[in-house]
Amino acid sequence: MCPVRTEELLSKLGIKQKNYGATTGGTKGLIKTTGSELVSYSPVDGKPIASVIQATKEEYETVAKKAHEAFLKFRMMPAPKRGQIVREIAEALRVYKEPLGELVTLEMGKIKMEGMGEVQEMIDVADFAVGLSRQLYGITMHSERPMHRMYEQWHPLGVIGVITSFNFPVAVWSWNTLLAAVCGDSVIWKPSSKTPLTAVAVQNIIAPVVDKYDLDGVFSMVIGKGSDVGDAIVNDHRVSLVSMTGSTKMGIQIAQSLAKRLAKSILELGGNNSVIIAEDADLDMALRAVLFGAVGTSGQRCTSTRRVIIHKSVKEKFVNALINAYRQIKIGNPLDENVNMGPVVDGSAIKDMLAAIESLKAEGGKVLYGGELVKVPGLEGGFYITPAIAEAKNEMKIVKDETFAPLLYIIEYENFEDAIFKNNDVPQGLSSAIFTNNVRYSEMWLSHMGSDCGIANVNIGTSGAEIGGAFGGEKETGWGRESGTDSWKQYMRRQTNTANWGRDLPLAQGIKFDLKK
Repeated sequence: MCPVRTEELLSKLGIKQKNYGATTGGTKGLIKTTGSELVSYSPVDGKPIASVIQATKEEYETVAKKAHEAFLKFRMMPAPKRGQIVREIAEALRVYKEPLGELVTLEMGKIKMEGMGEVQEMIDVADFAVGLSRQLYGITMHSERPMHRMYEQWHPLGVIGVITSFNFPVAVWSWNTLLAAVCGDSVIWKPSSKTPLTAVAVQNIIAPVVDKYDLDGVFSMVIGKGSDVGDAIVNDHRVSLVSMTGSTKMGIQIAQSLAKRLAKSILELGGNNSVIIAEDADLDMALRAVLFGAVGTSGQRCTSTRRVIIHKSVKEKFVNALINAYRQIKIGNPLDENVNMGPVVDGSAIKDMLAAIESLKAEGGKVLYGGELVKVPGLEGGFYITPAIAEAKNEMKIVKDETFAPLLYIIEYENFEDAIFKNNDVPQGLSSAIFTNNVRYSEMWLSHMGSDCGIANVNIGTSGAEIGGAFGGEKETGWGRESGTDSWKQYMRRQTNTANWGRDLPLAQGIKFDLKK
């Protein structure tokens, strides 16, 4: 990478070599943080990009106080007006789509096409939220009591804590924040410490909108250690809901802390996603889906394909074709538009993948392709590895765990009921897919007897969900849904109302409670 190109990119997004790690939003909301310095290294070449001065617990307190004050004011703004604000945020994202997408690639490592796609997802979510701002519907119902009206309505919830992961460093912020905004909430965002610069860039992009509408405190951000900022968000009684993306282990800890104060949560945790390939499947279509699902984002999506559960009659043909396709994957600089796969995020991801391969071998599994370190000329400090294909059994301990790297297990099955059992027989329950032309298979797959995952697809892969459908999983994947359909309800509080417009006071269930004369 050319250093001048990097400097130009940072300049476009208002990023300096040293950046403050907290803001309540806009050009006036920047807080001069005093914590330790966090250097962001690019996984592309292992070199530093820029740094952020992290926030302390005291500086978090400044942000949280302002966020709560902002909520009390922002909730009074009509929802369509809040939608207009989100609309203007979408326009700002459109202007900065290319540089922000490139920064996602530079800091996280996903290929440029995926980086651009992530920013487009932000724009799409914003457009969805704008329409939603005029559709925050309640319902009416008939009362059993005469001259009574019953209905439900939805009110803004409060301050929302958003804790995001490195693999989608900006899109997940939009899923939560833009829906919460039209609902009348304020947000405190804690981005991943592996991708702080993309968060700084987002705050810079939306700053003119924040200034225009005097929204200081509505769109806040705090970068800091989990023991400082993360714990503070989770244990702050002013934060009504925490939406967290990350590991199952971290999610359990957060859920326990939130439960102690009866706060709400949206948890998007581990995935162990499978594609079932039936004996009658279109193998070419299945091949393309598995290839993107397993290799896209270097296997670092929560919806990445981890397991292929395939009928024994087509296994050999499919695996041979898949290995041939893997051999054609071009690994290298993700900013090169001819590259199919960039680096993993850091050295720990490579370490985890290699350890998983050794565990697989110890349990009797066999590597069919890949799992080797790659040296890219000129980018020797980057974290590159060939995606791996391995033959495995579903009951293996390593297969039950999620390895957040491009490691794909091939698992054979004989009958369809067994394939469904294997799909469900893991602790996680995020995304799943089947490739078949058999209507009985597809309908069983989508029935209560089929996939136990939050997402179940037919003849498309596990990865690449559209924003219109609510996103989330079951079991150890956590609970709650983000983005589409009625997920907005999580960012509001429901209220049931009954109004008596008569002159009598009848009780429900026909109860009589009169004083004896």
